[in-house]
Amino acid sequence: MDTLMLSRMQFGANIAFHILFPSINIALCWFLVYFRLRHRAARGTAAAQHWEEAYYLWTKIFALSFALGVVSGITMSFQFGTNWPGYMEKVGNIAGPLLGYEVLTAFFLEATFLGIMLFGRARVSDQVHMVATLMVAGGTTLSAFWILSLNSWMQTPVGYTVINGQYHAQDWLAIIFNPSFPYRLAHKLLASTLTASFLVAGLSAWQLLRGTSNGGTHLALRAAVAAAAVAIPLQIFAGDAHGLNTLRHQPAKIAAIEGIWHTEKGAPLTLFGWPNEKEGRTDFAIQVPKLASLILAHDMDAELKGLDEFPNAHPPVAPVFWAFRIMVGMGMLMLLVAWSSAWTLWRTRSAAQAGFNTWQLRLLAAMTFSGWVATVAGWCVTEIGRQPFLVYGLLRTADLVADHPPGMVLGTLLAYLAVYVLLLSAYVRVLMYMAQHPAMPTAHTPQSPKAATPIGGPA
Repeated sequence: MDTLMLSRMQFGANIAFHILFPSINIALCWFLVYFRLRHRAARGTAAAQHWEEAYYLWTKIFALSFALGVVSGITMSFQFGTNWPGYMEKVGNIAGPLLGYEVLTAFFLEATFLGIMLFGRARVSDQVHMVATLMVAGGTTLSAFWILSLNSWMQTPVGYTVINGQYHAQDWLAIIFNPSFPYRLAHKLLASTLTASFLVAGLSAWQLLRGTSNGGTHLALRAAVAAAAVAIPLQIFAGDAHGLNTLRHQPAKIAAIEGIWHTEKGAPLTLFGWPNEKEGRTDFAIQVPKLASLILAHDMDAELKGLDEFPNAHPPVAPVFWAFRIMVGMGMLMLLVAWSSAWTLWRTRSAAQAGFNTWQLRLLAAMTFSGWVATVAGWCVTEIGRQPFLVYGLLRTADLVADHPPGMVLGTLLAYLAVYVLLLSAYVRVLMYMAQHPAMPTAHTPQSPKAATPIGGPA
C-alpha cells in the first residue's frame, strides 16, 4: 500500500463514483426527449397528461443525477494536479485541449439550456422547451464524445510527436478519432442506454408494487423495456467488435481477460477459474476448447498471445479476469430480463399490473441498478487492463504519480470514500422517495400561466 497504489485506489474510487451518473444521464435525457415528443403528439388526449407525468418525474431525477455528476467530475479533475502531476506535465498539451473542448462545446451547452428545461416549462413556449430538452440531450452526448476521445487516446495513442520529453499534437483528427475511439464510444452509449433503461423500468416497477404509480409510470415502463430489449443485442455486437479491436492494439489486456498465460494456437475459453499469477496458471478452470480463438480471432486455430509475451508489461490478472466476467454475466441477465419483459408487453399490450406478474415486477425492481454494476465492472476491465501504463505503451503509471507521503493519500482516500458512501445512499433514498411520492406536474408547471409572458410564443 505505497503511494502509487493508494493514489490509484483514490482515483479509481473517484472515477467509479463519477461514472455512475453520466452513465444514467447520457441516455436518460434522450428518454426525456422521447417523452416530450410523445406528449406533443398526444396533445388534446388523455395520454398527453400521462406523458407529462413521466417527463416531470424523470426530469427531477435527471437534475439530481446531473448535479452529482458535475460535483464528482470537478473533484476528479483536480486529482490530475494533486496526485498525477506527471501526467499533465507529459501529455497536458493533448489532454488539456480535449478537456477544454468538452467544457466549451458540451458542458456550457448543457448548463445553458438545463435551466430552461428545468424551470422554463411555464415560462417559455412548448417549442422552446422542446429545443432546450434536445440541446441538453445533445450536450450530454457531446460530453461523452470528448471524454471518451481522450480516454481512448490514452488506450491507443496516435497522432502525437515528442518534443523535449513532452507529447504534442501532430494530427488532431488522428488523436480524436484514434483506433479504439469508435468502438468505445458505441459501447459506452449503449451501456448508458441500458443503465437508464433498467433504472426507469426498475423504479417504475417499484412504483407499481408500492401502489404509487400513475399513467406516466405505465408509459415510462413500456418505453424503458423496449429500449433495453433493442439495446442489449446491439451491445453484445458492439462488445465483440470492441474486443477484436482490443486484441489488435492491447493484446496483453485480452490475455489477462481470458487468463491466457502462454501463447498458444486454438486457445480455450475459460468460463470460470481462479487466476494464480504467482504460478502462471488458472486453478479450477472450466474451459471450452478453442472457443477463445474462435471468439477473438474468428478462427478456431488462431494463435493468441499469452501473458508470458509481456514481461513486466501486463496488468494484474485477477481483477481484470473477474471484472470482465461480472460485466458479461450482468449483460446476459439483462438480455434475459429485457427480452422476457418485452415479450410480456407484446403479448398483453399493457404495462399495468395485469401485464406483469408480481414476480416480474420484483425482478425488474431488483435490476434497477444493474447497469451500474456492469458499467463499473467494464470500467475496471478498461482501466486496470491498461496497467502498468497510464498512456498505453508510452508512459508508465509509476513514473507519473506525485511523491506524497502514503499516510496523506490514505487519509484523503478514506475521506472520499466516506463522502461518496453518504452521497450514494442519499441519492438512492431520494430516488425511492420520488417514486413513492410522485408529484403531479400540473401542480407546479401550469400549461398556460397568466402572470408570465412566454418567450417564443404562446405557452
